[in-house]
Amino acid sequence: MSDSINLEKIKIALLKGNPIFVFDEEGRESETDIFFYAKSVTKDNLHYLRKNGGGMIFLASEFTTSKKLGLPFMEEIYDAASSNSSNFNILEIMKNHTLPYTKSKSSFSIFINHKDTFTGITDDDRSLTARSFSEIVEKAQDLTSIESREIMGNSFRSPGHVPICIAASKGLSERQGHTELITELLKKLDLTPVALGCEMVSNTGKSLTRSEAEIFAKEHGYLFLEGQHIKEVCL
Repeated sequence: MSDSINLEKIKIALLKGNPIFVFDEEGRESETDIFFYAKSVTKDNLHYLRKNGGGMIFLASEFTTSKKLGLPFMEEIYDAASSNSSNFNILEIMKNHTLPYTKSKSSFSIFINHKDTFTGITDDDRSLTARSFSEIVEKAQDLTSIESREIMGNSFRSPGHVPICIAASKGLSERQGHTELITELLKKLDLTPVALGCEMVSNTGKSLTRSEAEIFAKEHGYLFLEGQHIKEVCL
C-alpha cells in the first residue's frame, strides 16, 4: 500500500533533500516519477535521478508564476511559428496528434540552461539550472511581470538541457498529470512550487510498474504517494 498523505512527513522529507515517489494512476500514464524539491537540489540528486529514474529529467512548475515569467507552452510556440510562416507548417501537423493517455494538451514549455553553465548537461550544470529557476519562481511572486521576465531572461539561455513542464491553469481540476500533482502538493505544503523530477524506467525498457516502484521506494526508506491521495488533499 502507498503512504497516506501526511503533509508534515512529506514536507520534512523534501526539505531534508530526500526524494518522493509519485504514481499518477492506473489507466493514465501508469508511471511513477521521482521528485526532489528544486530549491535545494544538488548534483547528487541529479545523479540519483539518472541512476534510479532513467527517464527525462525535467522541472515541474506551477502555472501562474510560470506565465508571469513569460514562459510559453510548447504548443503556443508551434502555433505562433506555423501561423506566421509556411516554413513551419510541419509543427502544425505534428502538434495535432493527440496524447494517448489524456485529452489535455502537453505540459511542456521551453528547455533551459542557466547562463553560467558550460554544456548544461552535467549534474553540476543541471542542478544549478534547477535551483536557480526555483529561486526565480520564488522571487517572481513579489515582482511585476516586467521585472520577472527580465530576471528570467538575464539568468537563462534557451534551448538548453532542462525542460520545463508547466501545470494546467486550473491545476488538478483540469489535468491530473505528475506536473499538477507535485506542484499542487508543494503549494499545499507552502513550499516554492517547483520540483525536479524523472520518470522511472525499468531494465526492460518499459515504465516501472506501480508495485516495482513502490517496493523500490520502501526498500530505500522513501515515501511512495498515489495521485488519488494527493488529489484528495489538494482539491
